[in-house]
Amino acid sequence: MAVLLGAIADDFTGATDLANTLVGQGMHAVQVIGVPGSPVDLGDAEAVVVALKSRTTPVANAVADSLAALAWLREQGAEQIFFKYCSTFDSTAEGNIGPVADALLDALDDDFALVCPAFPANDRSVYMGHLFVGGLLLEESSMKDHPLTPMRDSQLVRLMSAQSKKRVGLLPYPAVSAGVEATHVAIAGLRDEGVGYGIADALTDEDLLTLGAAAADHRLITGGSGLALGLPGNFRRRGLLGEPRPADLPDASGPALVLAGSCSQATRGQVAYAREHWPNLKLDVDRLAAGEPVAAEAIAWARTQAPATPLLVYASADPEEVAATQARHGRDRAGLLVEEAFGTIAQQLVEAGWRRLVVAGGETSGAVVSALGVRALRIGPEIDPGVPWTETLDDPHLALALKSGNFGARDFFVKALGMLD
Repeated sequence: MAVLLGAIADDFTGATDLANTLVGQGMHAVQVIGVPGSPVDLGDAEAVVVALKSRTTPVANAVADSLAALAWLREQGAEQIFFKYCSTFDSTAEGNIGPVADALLDALDDDFALVCPAFPANDRSVYMGHLFVGGLLLEESSMKDHPLTPMRDSQLVRLMSAQSKKRVGLLPYPAVSAGVEATHVAIAGLRDEGVGYGIADALTDEDLLTLGAAAADHRLITGGSGLALGLPGNFRRRGLLGEPRPADLPDASGPALVLAGSCSQATRGQVAYAREHWPNLKLDVDRLAAGEPVAAEAIAWARTQAPATPLLVYASADPEEVAATQARHGRDRAGLLVEEAFGTIAQQLVEAGWRRLVVAGGETSGAVVSALGVRALRIGPEIDPGVPWTETLDDPHLALALKSGNFGARDFFVKALGMLD
């Protein structure tokens, strides 16, 4: 079976988020980790998402990796390409969203793409080009203090214009809310004006379905996972996709482990909740920086715990603590130390028999999946909006939940592992 939709995600949890949306709309989806260097059995996948770690890498690297992913996806037969970034538009004035989108659009020899990070199920909406998070402007939300991509502006036309070489315009809510035909007309008007990117307003899932239907013939679509809601229906109307089928839970048994590296407000709440239920251990970044055996101690601690009890290892901290740590050790070095520690912990505990892992944070998920040598994941059922269970298609056979830092209810960790019992 040929792949219908190919997607490029700028981090690992974002890739899983997008694949989850597509599975929820009835597509068989597989997530591959990086651009495969050797053949991967995609099975009956109708959608394939390439998970990159390009959100905060140098612009040139992000562009090169994304173009390599595009070339591989086209070799698999992908008819349409989706560039997925965070629903909070995580980036800086230099990129990487704009430069990557520019490169993909040029490589596809097209002149227009939608830009819409809206995800109403997780309280992300776009109105008059402004991105709202939980009823607050992006610049007023907790994202203003993000340690890697602090978001201090919510006007997407301005944000995208600062990053892209192409002209950016607004696809306003009156057009989107009027339906597919009105949206078609508005898009045609933007193209006639020489606009390369249309920032699309969206307040509801119905708006996203409208945008997806209006973009049925677009070679490139860019946005958060919500914008993909309407894409499977396009293939179904063409007779290329069957009726939706339920996704299966991963079949993996063994000890359970939660690794939380995100410092987002949502993850901090989830860590606090899980600490009330399970044995837990916090990684000390100062001791990591001093070269002390923090990861080895965490592994030894885990081995002393009851195998039937989930364990929580975390580095999540409030913004003040994060800022102080970065001031002492440097932003990049502090993050790398934590990522390397989590990768080591995951690798050695999986070798010791742990088989069910929940990982919180895009950078942490990238480090863990890379350390484990995971090449591909089958997407299972949703735990909370934007976060599904997955299972590896390689050995060892693992159940993995890769969670964006901002996603999930307060009881997410407990709920996730409870689904597998």
